[in-house]
Amino acid sequence: MGCGRVGATLAQSLESQGHSVAMIDQNPEAFRRLDAEFAGRKVTGLGFDRDTLAQAGIEDAYAFAAVSDGDNSNILAARVVRETFGVDRVVARIYDPRRAEIYQRLGIPTVATVRWTAGQVLRRLLPEGATDEYRDSSGQIRLLQMDVHAGWFGRPFRAIEDATQARVAFVTRYGDGVLPTPEGVLQENDVLHLLVRVDDSAAVERTLTRRPEES
Repeated sequence: MGCGRVGATLAQSLESQGHSVAMIDQNPEAFRRLDAEFAGRKVTGLGFDRDTLAQAGIEDAYAFAAVSDGDNSNILAARVVRETFGVDRVVARIYDPRRAEIYQRLGIPTVATVRWTAGQVLRRLLPEGATDEYRDSSGQIRLLQMDVHAGWFGRPFRAIEDATQARVAFVTRYGDGVLPTPEGVLQENDVLHLLVRVDDSAAVERTLTRRPEES
């Protein structure tokens, strides 16, 4: 739902991966953002209207993304799709980060546009620290992209976990995701992604942005 720049890009990306896609927008002119080769359905209407959703094939849908420019419309559509049509994989884009946290706790996955964008800008401004990539619905666990002191390069992943009590989820190495192994070590230029308890975040950041203590 929502054929803006995000919706059009998402729809075409999914279609290029072999998925069938239906696009809903209340403004038929918005469909001009789609490539001429786009083969999916184009349905004019409100994304939270049941008849519109049915026309788009919601009964057979595996997932639904509400990415219009209205927070209320996105949340309402996400709830209708989940609660009325039983689609489990639903995500809503939210501009207000406070609302995003509330709906996340209610079990509706959200992408808080402002918070995400601000985090990405800060990441490029500040040399060291942690950037939120995900929080679970309870708000207790964070997935962080973590900058580390160069002294950690060459150290085993298990040493990082022992020092922080966090879990190494994966590293990005030369653009590829790599899962940690018992014998694996952090290499220079790796991007480290950690699962951390929210209450421990500050301590983990302090530990990894400083030179490790020699054992």
